Amino acid sequence: MKEEDYENTLVQWWTDWRWPEPPKKENLPHNGTCGLMVSENGVDICAGFLFLTNSKTAWVEYIISNIEVKDRATRNEAIDRLINGLSVLAKDQGYTNIFTSLQSVPLMKRYESCGYIKGSVGCTEMVKIL
Repeated sequence: MKEEDYENTLVQWWTDWRWPEPPKKENLPHNGTCGLMVSENGVDICAGFLFLTNSKTAWVEYIISNIEVKDRATRNEAIDRLINGLSVLAKDQGYTNIFTSLQSVPLMKRYESCGYIKGSVGCTEMVKIL
């Protein structure tokens, strides 16, 4: 992922999918190896982030896709490549498991197709802006 992708692409995608507010750039991983963008034939399709911790658990978050990519199979394949790519990044850095929190049923299905299993169901995420 390139530095300019946040302003030029991701903010618009989050807006297109009606996120209440796109994540602030300062709240995303900054080390260059923790954000991935999947593109095909010059079209950016989806992106996501890997948050590294001081434990053996990494966190995948803020998966988003290009709403203009209407072909569901193309988008699903790209999201699978993204999830698997983030998993490889985590494993290569010594992490033994990855956690994520989801609300979207179609996205849950993508994670399940990539080997994730459900943990808690029906949870509410709580966030405090400091």
